[in-house]
This record gives sequence, structure tokens and C-alpha cells, in this order.
Amino acid sequence: MQITRNKLAFRAVHVLIGMMVPLAVLVIWQIASSNGWVNAVLIPPPKDIVDEFGRMLSSGELLSNLRVSAGRAALGFLIGGGLGLAAGLWVGFSLKAERLLDPSLQLLRTLPHLAVAPLFILWFGFGETSKILLIAKGAFFPLYVNAFLGVRSVDRNLFDVARVLEFTRWQTITKLILPASLPSLFLGIRLSIAVSWLGLVVAEMMGSSSGIGYIINDARSFSLTSVIFVGIIVFAVVGKVTDSLVRLAEKRLLRWRDSLGGEG
Repeated sequence: MQITRNKLAFRAVHVLIGMMVPLAVLVIWQIASSNGWVNAVLIPPPKDIVDEFGRMLSSGELLSNLRVSAGRAALGFLIGGGLGLAAGLWVGFSLKAERLLDPSLQLLRTLPHLAVAPLFILWFGFGETSKILLIAKGAFFPLYVNAFLGVRSVDRNLFDVARVLEFTRWQTITKLILPASLPSLFLGIRLSIAVSWLGLVVAEMMGSSSGIGYIINDARSFSLTSVIFVGIIVFAVVGKVTDSLVRLAEKRLLRWRDSLGGEG
């Protein structure tokens, strides 16, 4: 019981420390706005942003558009991340596949979202397909790279153990390679989710009639900076929540890992 209380107290202190910087920024921001040190039209005070957030929340505008954006990001991540995971594992296992595919994939990985977005719109139109594929394009490469590196970073001595235990190829993959690759895979998932949100913003701002990116783009046209800030903050909060959920799953599944937790 005492151990549980100590853990809860530690987590509470950890959260409070993490909130110190954002709270300090908000206080300084509000003071600067109240004293007229910044242009309230370009940088509205936090109070105006909170009021706008409440208005959009009560009208249902925020939640309905967030639901659309979350659906697009999730579908794009599942498609792109799933293909990236499969391709990364395949290329990691096979030297022939690496020679055949990796140079081309590394070339495509360097293409920025803004460069390919016009092509996606020309090919697939302004509908959902172009948006989903643009998100999937961004989600593919972080998981591909980290899955590939995860497989290639497995200790060779473990394969000697597998031979001694007479593992089949399937047992070697499922009981040795994949568990040893999990740290890299989780890193790839976190990066892939983050890039999915970035791709979502580009997709919705290039041409959309719904979603948080659309709200931001529409507000820009009318110089509604408080609405823009609401959209940006929503993206940041949702991105942080999804990243924290993946980190929580990582901690639970990788309890066996003995690594440095950082110094105080």
C-alpha cells in the first residue's frame, strides 16, 4: 500500500514538473497581453483563446471536426504504418530485398509532404482518398526505418542460442527477433503517429471542408487568430495524448528491458 502511494506521489510530482514550463509560458503570455506588449490581433491573450475554445466546444464544431481528423489520421496511420512495418521486417530479414527496395524507399523518404500533396490532389482529387494516402505516405517511413534497424540490431549471439534450442525459422522470428526489435518498433510507432498528424494538417489545409486543419485554414482567411490557436493547441494535445498512450504500452510490454532511466 505504501509502495503504491509512493508511486502515485512520484507520478504526481513528475506531472507537476512537466507542467512548469507551459504554465510559465501562459503566465508570461497573459501578462504581456494585458500590458499591451504584444499585438492582441496577432497573438491573442490566453483568456480569449479559452473563451473561443469554450464556444467551439459548446457548439459542437470542435468535436465534430476533431472526430473527422482523428478518423483520417487513424486510417492513414494504419495503412501506412502497417505497410511500413511489413516492408521494414521483410527488408530487415532479406539481404536481397534490401538491395532491391531500400535505395528506392530511401529516395522516396526524402520527399516532403508539400511537394507531393499537389500530385496526390491531381491524381485522386480533393476527396478522402488523397488525404488518407498523404497521411499514409508520411506514416510509412518511420516504421519502415525503425523496423529495419530493429531487425538488423538483434544480437548475433541470440541466433546461436536459437540454434542450440533448435528453433524453427518461425520460432526464431516470433520468439527472438520480434521481441528484441520491440524497442525500435515502438519508437517507429511514436514517430509514425507524429508524422501522421503532420500529414493530416497538410492534407486538410490543401483542400478540405472539414477537420481541424480546415478550421485553421478557414480562420486564417478571416484573420481569426484565436481560432487558429485553438486548432494548433488541439493538434498538440491530441498528439501528446496519443504519444503518451504508446509510451505507456511500451513501458508495460518492455518491463524486461534494463536501460538507463536518466539521472536526477
